[in-house]
Amino acid sequence: MYLELFKLRELPFLLGPDPQFLYLSKQHARAKAYMQSTVWFTDGFVVITGEIGAGKTTLIETFIRELQPDVVVAQVNQTQLTPTAFLQAVLVQFGFSPFDMKKVEVLTTLNEFLLDQQASGRKVLLIVDEAQNLSPRVLEEIRMLSGVESAKEKSLRIILAGQPELNEKLNSAELVQLAQRVRLRFHLAALTKAETAAYIDHRLEVAGSQGRRIFGEDTYNTIYRYTGGVPRLINTLCDSSMMTAFGKDQDHVTAANLEAAIRELQWVEFASSTNRMLIPNFEADMAAPLANSAATILGRLLIAHGGKTALERELKPGRLVIGRTPDNDLQIDSKFISRHHCQIVTQANACVVEDLNSTNGIFVQSKRVRRHNLNDGDVVQVGEHEIMYIDERVPRLRSSTTTTDTAVQEIT
Repeated sequence: MYLELFKLRELPFLLGPDPQFLYLSKQHARAKAYMQSTVWFTDGFVVITGEIGAGKTTLIETFIRELQPDVVVAQVNQTQLTPTAFLQAVLVQFGFSPFDMKKVEVLTTLNEFLLDQQASGRKVLLIVDEAQNLSPRVLEEIRMLSGVESAKEKSLRIILAGQPELNEKLNSAELVQLAQRVRLRFHLAALTKAETAAYIDHRLEVAGSQGRRIFGEDTYNTIYRYTGGVPRLINTLCDSSMMTAFGKDQDHVTAANLEAAIRELQWVEFASSTNRMLIPNFEADMAAPLANSAATILGRLLIAHGGKTALERELKPGRLVIGRTPDNDLQIDSKFISRHHCQIVTQANACVVEDLNSTNGIFVQSKRVRRHNLNDGDVVQVGEHEIMYIDERVPRLRSSTTTTDTAVQEIT
């Protein structure tokens, strides 16, 4: 192969879901944060959708690899199953051999397992990939499983990932009860033009390029035009281009190599092949003026208590004070919260949480902190409440709208 010629340690554009090559665009980071929220908040499903090749499976593999030991995971990828076969597949993931069990035995075993794990202080997570293939009957079984709970909280956390058809199924009239259980939805769109270039350079760097520019500057726009920013298509075209350059004993990819690869693949421009327009990325041009606007939403807070989401709150530039009394911007009526407990300061390029000399303090990753720069997906423990920070600096589509925009909101 071409590794020696390009001075790389490994192939940079393989199609398999290898977590070490994951490029966390803003959208991928958001989807990952939503997945992480399932560990903290037990109420409702999280649904992640994306086109074929958008990077959902790689994201899931990365998420699973980073889970703490107290999280027990069942990952189901084969979804064209009957309800009983699906439940058996879940039990297999938990280490059982359920194939001689009848459905009632399968359900009993699952329920007992979930409650036992919860009693032992472990969290149980079910991840279903390719969930668009699930029948309505199987989706209804999943909804019923999500109802298993102890006196304190739900016993099963659930992530459904799939192609956009999954949203259509969840919005159907026969699955209204399931749709009402969905707490967060996120659609993983294709990469922008700038992200496509960064994605290519990232994978080359992981493979050992050490900062060397292997693709010519004039190739990136063409790659975007023919792939539409879809990671799997980018991998295919880049690998073919490197093979073409290798055939000519060239240690870098030129526009001519790229054009030869496109001819060999018999591709047309992405917009033509899908009847879709490639929408220009205005985000970079708009980011600066938007950041200075007081109306810009730069972040969100998901506030939960007892494993259940109590509120989703927008963050705009400025200061948000959290405390027990009504004079705070965000009131949490709890004996564990000080009168003025902490504040979150949101600026164009940063968001910081600060303790306001509270009695019980604030904690990030079980460590008490006085001041902490918030990153996408961080969870801050405030008394008995968890506050998850979601970065919103780049506008993107969300299927759910926010709840409150009042100056003071009370949580009980």
